[in-house]
Amino acid sequence: MSILALVLVMLSPQVSTSDLQTLRGVVRDQTGAVLPGARVELRTEAGVAVRAVTATPSGEYLLDRIPPGTYILTVSFAGFRPATIAVRVAVRRAPPAQTIVLDLESQTQEITVGGEVLAAAANANRDAVVFGDQELRNLPLFDRDVVGTLARFLDASALGSGGVTLVVDGMEARKVGVAPSAIQQVKINQDPYASEFPRPGRGRIEVITKAGADNYSGSADLTFRDARFNAREPFAAARVPEQRRIYEGVLGGPVGGGKHSSFLTTIERRDDEQQALVFAQTPGGLLQTTVPRPDSRLEVSASLTHQKGARHTLSIRFTGESAKTRNQGVGGTTLPESGIDDRGHEAQVILGARSVLGSRLLNEFRLLVGREGGTTTSVQPGQRIVVLDAFTAGGAQADQRTTEDHFNLAESMTFVRGRQLFKAGVQIPDFSRRGFDDRANREGTFTFSSLADYALGRPLSFSRQQGDGRLVFLQKVFGAFVQDQISVNDRFSITPGLRYDWQNIFRDNNNVAPRLSAAYAVTPKMALRGGAGVFYDRAGDGPIREVLRSREERLLRIILLNPSYPDPFGLGQLSAPVRSIVTLAPDIRIPYTTQYGLGLERVVRKGTTVAMNYVGSRGVAQFRSRDVNAPPPPAYAFRPDPAFGQIRQIESTGAQTAQSLQFIARGRLAPRLRGSVQYTLATAHNDTAGINALPANNYDLAGEWGRASFNQRHRLESLVQLKAGAWADVGLSLSLGSGRPYSLLTGRDDYHTGQTNARPAGVGRNSLQGPGTALLDARWTHEFKIGSHPGDAGAGWSVSVDAFNLVNHVNYSGYVGTLTSPFFGRPISAQPPRRLQLSAGLRF
Repeated sequence: MSILALVLVMLSPQVSTSDLQTLRGVVRDQTGAVLPGARVELRTEAGVAVRAVTATPSGEYLLDRIPPGTYILTVSFAGFRPATIAVRVAVRRAPPAQTIVLDLESQTQEITVGGEVLAAAANANRDAVVFGDQELRNLPLFDRDVVGTLARFLDASALGSGGVTLVVDGMEARKVGVAPSAIQQVKINQDPYASEFPRPGRGRIEVITKAGADNYSGSADLTFRDARFNAREPFAAARVPEQRRIYEGVLGGPVGGGKHSSFLTTIERRDDEQQALVFAQTPGGLLQTTVPRPDSRLEVSASLTHQKGARHTLSIRFTGESAKTRNQGVGGTTLPESGIDDRGHEAQVILGARSVLGSRLLNEFRLLVGREGGTTTSVQPGQRIVVLDAFTAGGAQADQRTTEDHFNLAESMTFVRGRQLFKAGVQIPDFSRRGFDDRANREGTFTFSSLADYALGRPLSFSRQQGDGRLVFLQKVFGAFVQDQISVNDRFSITPGLRYDWQNIFRDNNNVAPRLSAAYAVTPKMALRGGAGVFYDRAGDGPIREVLRSREERLLRIILLNPSYPDPFGLGQLSAPVRSIVTLAPDIRIPYTTQYGLGLERVVRKGTTVAMNYVGSRGVAQFRSRDVNAPPPPAYAFRPDPAFGQIRQIESTGAQTAQSLQFIARGRLAPRLRGSVQYTLATAHNDTAGINALPANNYDLAGEWGRASFNQRHRLESLVQLKAGAWADVGLSLSLGSGRPYSLLTGRDDYHTGQTNARPAGVGRNSLQGPGTALLDARWTHEFKIGSHPGDAGAGWSVSVDAFNLVNHVNYSGYVGTLTSPFFGRPISAQPPRRLQLSAGLRF
């Protein structure tokens, strides 16, 4: 603090020590990477210097003991254009942490002093959902699952076959890899049509992790949950004994002198003593019991970051995980004897390099090398018995062993010239050697239509797998992109882009995906945004594995219809055991989705933005399966090729349409209330439930067109934080949704294919409607500072209480649509009732 500013503070009698506040935040570039060493200066409106600091290796800055008033904050970094913002410090209330984004020096930067405006850039959309580390600590996150909680803001129609696309520090990943306390920021729908990513904005989650700091700091957290504090499960006869413990530690600091190198280590241990709820109808009557389902996991990480000069940052991170679970798969109509035990381990090393090459060029490089493996073991041996939607008994027969050696790579170049920001890169999201030793279903599985048929010993089918289950293959996925953000003027920008995706096994090499987005600032506080793009899908390793096994003819699968029981190969057998295979259609291609949208954003007041968006999409050549050797109409009696049983052909002939109208408000929603609220009115239809889904009638696909399984007409998601006082810091999560559809099934093999997904005549897929859901979660937390002043950002400890499903609303799920089931039209499961979670943390 300058002498003049210090004198002014001392001469101000109305400013007490308790009025002094702390300004904090993080400095990043347009890519989201932190800028360690950035210069942060605070001045009064008259230009008097108050305080200046240098951003830590994690890009964070902290200015403490700042008296109330209005200030100008200037942030600068070599090779980047300085940014200036106005900051107001109120009495007894610290300003929220701010993220300052710097553009490369040649890029036009909008500077705002005294008000908030909307930037006319395609990647500055205000309908994004963004939460920083401080907000994440104060929100109700069940089991501290950050990604799982924020995934509620995604759009199911934007997801690929592999589910949510997770991007960690600029590279696709399967998991975050660090403890929740080491997450710096989470973003959803940032730049929705960017060609850098394979999926649209609401189909991916971007996570930015922390780096070390220039002083030693860390945290230790304990999260505890016990069934004695919970409400009773709706389908349990008595209170279910459960307990959950999460231990988490983070430590970081300087290496050597601390001016150029820092480290960060994290450790997380999870011990979950859960209980599976069995609700099944057996020949002996209703079975309602619980089964222990323990789960333990240990995850560690250690990273080292080195700043080489002002323009180069190097990093290396190691992550490792081991996991062990028991009695998985049990619950609902699956009996305890059909459980499986899992063990898994994973280790990986991530190398990163980031260089500012002059004032126009930024290069980023990341390489991941990893190895993982796992084993699955059935709890009990023996044949499996399935009575449709009544009970599943016998051995799980899911034994297998997996190994994987893989590497991922991502490199991008960002180049600025005048009003253009050009970005290009190459990506290898997956290059892996995968090994499988599959011994599943070796004893065979009998399927019965109903309890009456089971009592009579009259199964629908018998399936069994035999032969050599060992398979090793290479999985290769490649991507490349270019895009150019063109600022036509201060009010209009346009961003054309192009992406290419490729995956081995499929003979489809022309997957070029154009993207285009634009933004127009109607007024300084209102912007119009729109875009369109093509997004290609990927097939997971499961279907590829089945196709390759069929080609090698080593692992055989047989299906017998109307077999004798209990010996399927006895005199009562009506069909010979023949081989069933999985193939790719000759004309198969990689599916793609065309998404388009238009939205309006408006700043209603400083720190508060509302947005309204229309989003539509069309899925073309979607994956689905079809039995091309199914018995043909009208008799559906005999397979065309008697040398084979089922020939499941994976095709790309499905279609999907989806439309939604989204309303979102984010920022300061009311006095002392901050967060994001999103309402979606949507509709989605398709004729496929995924790459493994078979139609009811393989010769009549028209009946497959119906509501998508994920379709919800109305959905409201809200994550907000209420700061009503020192002892009233409350985080709230509200999730409301209308019901999803499910199908009406006959419970018989009406088409003699060995499948039990036949529907009554004239009934389409997903014709039934499930109930809606309502969940309200709350988190109360209080922090106790360990320091001389409440504004100091030093050590402290905190206590928190979370209540999930606070009002204990019963959200039924698992509705049964099988006519032969004793549970037809009824639910067999429900989402958890009210649960309390206690947390305590120490930061130093």
